[in-house]
Amino acid sequence: MRIDIITLFPEMMETVLNESIIGRAQKKGVLEIQCHQLREFAFDKHRHVDDAPYGGGKGMLMMTEPIALCYEDICKNLDEKPYFVYMSPQGSVLNQQKLIDISANHKNICVLCGHYEGVDQRVIDELVDEEISIGDYVLTGGELPALVFVDALARMEKGVLSEDECFTKESHYDGLLEYPQYTRPQVWRDREVPQVLLSGHHENVDKWRREQSIIATAKKRPDMLSKAQLTEAELELANSIIANKTED
Repeated sequence: MRIDIITLFPEMMETVLNESIIGRAQKKGVLEIQCHQLREFAFDKHRHVDDAPYGGGKGMLMMTEPIALCYEDICKNLDEKPYFVYMSPQGSVLNQQKLIDISANHKNICVLCGHYEGVDQRVIDELVDEEISIGDYVLTGGELPALVFVDALARMEKGVLSEDECFTKESHYDGLLEYPQYTRPQVWRDREVPQVLLSGHHENVDKWRREQSIIATAKKRPDMLSKAQLTEAELELANSIIANKTED
């Protein structure tokens, strides 16, 4: 997978993306991430990429041509058009299913980090394939949302994590939250690790983990249960947890 990021702060992005799991995946050649300084595609000596919006109003707006030139340069280097994502508070909210879909259908992705009052609408209409938000709030720029998106997307690429189970068994992947986990010591401040996890009986452990995932989801995010594939008995368990929570 290759990800190109159009940003005003490439050093900021590289500082994060060159570390830890994503950084190691790049060194192994599993991922290729390129950060592009938008100002390199500006026209004047001051490398301006923004201007005042027509119609007045506070703030500045990112201009069309520098973004278009940068994107077209990326397309030229790839010899194809990558899937172009604009990180925007007006976009559809990022979730695991969206990440799964993008990961399955696109191996070249370009991410635009907005700033100021956003970007000229014509860029969105002409070039952008999808606007994505990481939540219903506004940040000072698109770099942090882009880092969230890239990290969540890249870790599903084969070879980034040691095994696919590292992400398929986590919260949200199958519509449920992850089960609780424990490590040493066996007893901590009078709190013991559940005995089933010490039994060595893998079938019982899997059953317990599934039940705990359903319980955790029913308690914390019951809205997710409608998307999860539950048996009749599991649905009954979830409904009983929700009912008890309501009574409390």
